[in-house]
Amino acid sequence: MCSGMALQTILLALTVLWAAAQTPPCRIRGRVAKPIFYQYGDINIGGLFGLHIETRKLSIQYTRTPEAMKCVRVNFREFRLAQTMIFTTEEINNRTDLLPGVTLGYKIYDSCLSPIFSLRAAMALMNGYEETLSDTSCSTPAVVQAIVGTSTSTNAIAIAAAVGLFQIPVISHFSTCACLSNRKEFPSFFRTIPSDYYQSRALAQLVKHFGWTWIGAVRNDDDYGNNGMATFIEAAQQEGICIEYSEKFHITETEKLLKVVDVIKRGTAKVIVAFLGQVEMIKFLEQLTFQNITGLQMVGSEGWITASTFVTPTSFRILGGSLGFAVTKGKINGFKEFILKLHPSQYPNNTVVTDFWETAFQCYLRNRDNKPHNAPCTGSESLIEQENQYTDVSQLRISSNVYKAVYAVAHSLHDLLACTPHEGCTNSVKPEPWQVLMGLKKVNFTLGSGEHVSFDNNGDPIARYEVVNWQLSPDGAIEFRVVGYYDASLPSGQQFVMSPVSMVWAGGQKEKPRSVCSESCPPGTRKAVQRGRPVCCYDCVPCAEGEISNATDSNDCIQCLQEYWSNTKRDQCVLKSVEFLSFQEIMGTVLVIFSIFGACVTAFVAVLFFIKKDTPIVKANNSELSFLLLFSLKLCFLCSLTFIGQPSEWSCMLRHTAFGITFVLCISCVLGKTIVVLMAFQATIPGSNVMKWFGPLQQRLSVLAFTFIQVLICVLWLTRSPPFPYKNMKHYKEKIILECDVGSAVGFWAVLGYIGLLSILCFVLAFLARKLPDNFNEAKYITFSMLIFSAVWITFIPAYVSSPGKFTVAVEIFAILASSFGLLFCIFLPKCSIILFRPEQNTRKHLMGKTDVKSQ
Repeated sequence: MCSGMALQTILLALTVLWAAAQTPPCRIRGRVAKPIFYQYGDINIGGLFGLHIETRKLSIQYTRTPEAMKCVRVNFREFRLAQTMIFTTEEINNRTDLLPGVTLGYKIYDSCLSPIFSLRAAMALMNGYEETLSDTSCSTPAVVQAIVGTSTSTNAIAIAAAVGLFQIPVISHFSTCACLSNRKEFPSFFRTIPSDYYQSRALAQLVKHFGWTWIGAVRNDDDYGNNGMATFIEAAQQEGICIEYSEKFHITETEKLLKVVDVIKRGTAKVIVAFLGQVEMIKFLEQLTFQNITGLQMVGSEGWITASTFVTPTSFRILGGSLGFAVTKGKINGFKEFILKLHPSQYPNNTVVTDFWETAFQCYLRNRDNKPHNAPCTGSESLIEQENQYTDVSQLRISSNVYKAVYAVAHSLHDLLACTPHEGCTNSVKPEPWQVLMGLKKVNFTLGSGEHVSFDNNGDPIARYEVVNWQLSPDGAIEFRVVGYYDASLPSGQQFVMSPVSMVWAGGQKEKPRSVCSESCPPGTRKAVQRGRPVCCYDCVPCAEGEISNATDSNDCIQCLQEYWSNTKRDQCVLKSVEFLSFQEIMGTVLVIFSIFGACVTAFVAVLFFIKKDTPIVKANNSELSFLLLFSLKLCFLCSLTFIGQPSEWSCMLRHTAFGITFVLCISCVLGKTIVVLMAFQATIPGSNVMKWFGPLQQRLSVLAFTFIQVLICVLWLTRSPPFPYKNMKHYKEKIILECDVGSAVGFWAVLGYIGLLSILCFVLAFLARKLPDNFNEAKYITFSMLIFSAVWITFIPAYVSSPGKFTVAVEIFAILASSFGLLFCIFLPKCSIILFRPEQNTRKHLMGKTDVKSQ
């Protein structure tokens, strides 16, 4: 039993060994990724280009092995880029001053603009699997030293992340995503096209330059579009630009593209920033043309703005006047002749070249089961007659980047191999990819065209762009006219410059379109953001009184300085009007007239009294005090003039002190006359000698004493805190009231209080003497004058406090004049009436007549 089982085991082992002997020693699992163009040299570099636009969809049955994915629709521009790499390699090999004695080889793969194909090709370049790998040998050629490609950021991210682990440098000519500058994630990535970090900011500056603050945005739904648009939106917001909508779509999402176009139709923005690749822009343009959407100002990225694919008779109606940034044009000598020599006979059995030829000439080369409608190719076709993206070498923007990428690798190898033009390359050790990577970080050279090539710490070149504008040339052809430039190497503020050339706008119009959510706010208004809307949507609110805005679109109004006020348009601060009681205005003139009139009447009374000084009525009750009273009244009338006119330091001190002293002098005289009346009647009592205690000398001294007290109060007031001119800006905002501040309120009210005290004393004494017997008892008239005086000054206080501006001064002058006229008329009018109209009563007998009657 055991021996039988052992025999079976031995037979099974022999069977396995026999089967193994019949199996080739090496077999490639899966499908081999084969290069489209290859030429081996001493050192090889890889290339990845999207020679086809898309892949054909496959139906997976799950019953058999799926067919290989196929690439369809030839991409003429990418085909030219692949030929650029071949041309550059051959040019370097023909040079004796660069890599002398060392030949460069190349292996170029078709990425089909697909991450899957790109990664598969990168693995093939990295591992060295080739079509030359036989079933009997597992030996593989050496890996490439560097990879040039790809043309999209998404594909570049895929391959850079993979080959970066093995320190194989990747140099892209058209991958612009700013994310690729991250050295931690992509340590071996370089590029000869500027990062979108700069382009996105430059686009924001371009939009701001033309005053477009309300825009729409459309982008690829991939790394290129999403990252570039995110940077643009951030920069646009910093520039004060608002995004009405930001839509995205993928080339395979037709329904989403229709939704994007519908959003554009419903939007109000007249400017659209299209951060799209060439393929996506083709789809986008098709929809715009189909739905007849015109009049939109397109601002494009470098992905499509100079693509000759769009140069068609119908495209200018939609894309005419488009603006955008393009990488600078290059010049490659002999390149046009090289690409026009391409012929299928040079690449027999190369299906990609066959696809290219059949697409370019609309003929067929291969025998097919389903014969196409096109005629067979004759082989005599010439690319010289063709006008497409492959043969168009008028721009050579991206082709120049491929040219620079290959030269960058060559210069890195040249330095590693210690090559010199005369001695050749002295270092015979074949460099490793990591050494080429280190060498690329140090490359610094100038091309024959004069263009400088180097990389910064992130593997990026210096960002330089041209601003291009879609215009029609005199012969009617579409041209990309350079109208400005952007150079990140220049100082801030000088990087973006527009040239003084004529521009064409949306649809070929000559007038620049406006794209704003709200119209500009004129000077005199400020912007008030509408609730729930972007900051570019606002209402224009007039500035408040005392505030201005002297610029368009002011966010805030500026408060005028204290002595300034806003004009009616609220766009300028003007000096406030200064208000004070002047001699020129009607009210001032009227008060001056009354003041002078009062002084003249007083002078007239004084003259009359002087003429009639010997008459009894003048002699009665102390004529000396009467003349002194008339003099003080005249001063009272004249002191009111000091209150009129522009206040100054001296006028402010004079007006209050003159008023206080003259009125005290006046009241003191009246008080003296009142006391004289009382004393005179007390003297009639037998045995009374009171008059000797209040004779003329005492009367003069009393007047002097009372007045001296007021003078003392005024001196203390002026020395401690005198009145001063003051600009009152509290009562009125729009004007300045120029008035006299009393300085010390205590001093001011002390002056008024002292006048009031004397007037009250005078009133009490006069009231007591009002019924004393006499035909001319002056006490009655003094009592009445004091009543008027008190009434005037009692009503003055609330009127003075509540009257604003110059009316405060007018009220004070009115009180002075009213009280002065009251004293003048009440005390002197009866006497003047007797002197002038009833001289028969101006006798001692008549004046004493009343006393005689009572004594009887």
